Amino acid sequence: MAAMVSAYFLIFLPLFGMVLAADPDLLQDLCVANKATGIKVNGFPCKEEANVTEADFFFSGLANPGVINNSVGSVVSGANVEKIPGLNTLGVSLGRIDYQPGGLNPPHTHPRATEMIFVLDGELDVGFITTSNKLMAKSVKKGDVFVFPKGLVHFQKNNGEKPASVIAGFNSQLPGTQSIAATLFTSTPPVPDNVLTKAFQIGTKEVDKIKNKLAPKKS
Repeated sequence: MAAMVSAYFLIFLPLFGMVLAADPDLLQDLCVANKATGIKVNGFPCKEEANVTEADFFFSGLANPGVINNSVGSVVSGANVEKIPGLNTLGVSLGRIDYQPGGLNPPHTHPRATEMIFVLDGELDVGFITTSNKLMAKSVKKGDVFVFPKGLVHFQKNNGEKPASVIAGFNSQLPGTQSIAATLFTSTPPVPDNVLTKAFQIGTKEVDKIKNKLAPKKS
């Protein structure tokens, strides 16, 4: 019996560790993403170490507010592995979110990461919804921190009269984002109308209206 218990721990504890972790732990000092190969194996293959430079670990794209040019009044600037190749296998990334007065970062999820925001400027109403359908919401201001658990639907809304901005941290090199409305109403190929009408208890005309409003603007 003791031998069986020992075998259980030897086999399954490493698996539990993998399930509980965010991104897998790295097995060497660094693995700078080599995106030129076009290959992904739960991340990117490593660049030859001789070709690694300081530039692979640097990014200045969060220094200034992002340009907001959409109907929701917010913009997200990512600092993930796609912008910083040196983040490959490190399991962390950042983002900056800027909001116009009244701007909304619409309800969305990050399937691969927990998110923590630090308010740089302004005041926001933020919240997430648990799987038991309970809303956990709070008003936050400059200097405050708020956490959105991995995979749960959440949002941020600037209800102030001045612009607001936050820095967001993630425990994944590429957390992914699924905006609920855009995912359901602008997917390719589209979600069948009869699914949307039944789910939201609306008619096909309302579905078409929503799709037209959410459709990407033609340049």
